[in-house]
Amino acid sequence: MPSPVSDFPAATPQDAADHFSSKLAFEADCWDVHASFASGTVDFVLLDVRAPALFAKAHVPGAINLPHGKMTAHKMSQWPEDTLFVVYCAGPHCNGADKAALRLSRLGLAVKVMIGGMTGWADEGFIYDTAAAA
Repeated sequence: MPSPVSDFPAATPQDAADHFSSKLAFEADCWDVHASFASGTVDFVLLDVRAPALFAKAHVPGAINLPHGKMTAHKMSQWPEDTLFVVYCAGPHCNGADKAALRLSRLGLAVKVMIGGMTGWADEGFIYDTAAAA
């Protein structure tokens, strides 16, 4: 009798490679975002899609506050068309980043979700910026 783990056969190595490669096209993790800022190789715009009051209390350093409901073609036109956006919200219990990613992709923009959001950032031991937004 198989274990609950092997009850369903594993994917073929090629199917697994295709699956995980696809996931990485949609997601970035907190560690990679942090490393990009720490090394000065930031080739994306980091968007905190939470409410402005939450952003003012604490946010990932380098992030811009832009709730998904404010993401319009006009607003997004301030960035070049080939800009990569990385979006995050409160954490795994919040779908705001998914809503933002959907909105941006429907506007024809490249987007990834920073998995974990604020919760993931804290779990990695990274500090928040607590300066109120201007």
